[in-house]
Amino acid sequence: MNFMQRLREAFTRFMYGRYGSDQLGRVIFYASIALLFLSFALRSGLFWYLSILGYVWGLFRMFSRNIAKRRAENELYLQKSAKLRTELRQARVRFRNRKQYKYFKCPQCRTRMRLTRGCGEKTVTCPHCKHTFTTRA
Repeated sequence: MNFMQRLREAFTRFMYGRYGSDQLGRVIFYASIALLFLSFALRSGLFWYLSILGYVWGLFRMFSRNIAKRRAENELYLQKSAKLRTELRQARVRFRNRKQYKYFKCPQCRTRMRLTRGCGEKTVTCPHCKHTFTTRA
C-alpha cells in the first residue's frame, strides 16, 4: 500500500460520521472566495475578515457530526432559494434558445411565453389569464 492510498484511507476514516459537503456549504465557500477577491480589489480588511469567517463556518459545517441539524440548515436554504434558482435556470435556457425563440411576458399577468422567431406578427392568448394581445417574433 503506497502513501497516497494510506492517506486516502486515513481521510476516509476521519470523515466517517461527519456531514460533508452540500449545496449550502458550496454557496458559503463561493461567497467566501468572492469576498476574498473583493477585499483585494477594495483593499478592505472587513471583507477579508468576512471571507475568513465564511471559510470557518463552511469547514465547521463540513466536519460537523450533528448531521440532522446540518441537513435541516441545507433544507431551509434550498426552500428559501428555490425561486431564485428556478429563475436562474430558466434564464440560462432562455439565453441558450434566444436565436430560436422570442421570449416575452403577458402585459396583464406577466406570465412568460415564447414564439418561434421569424413567424411574423401573431395574436397570442395568454394561457394563464386568457388575455389576447398582438406581438412580433
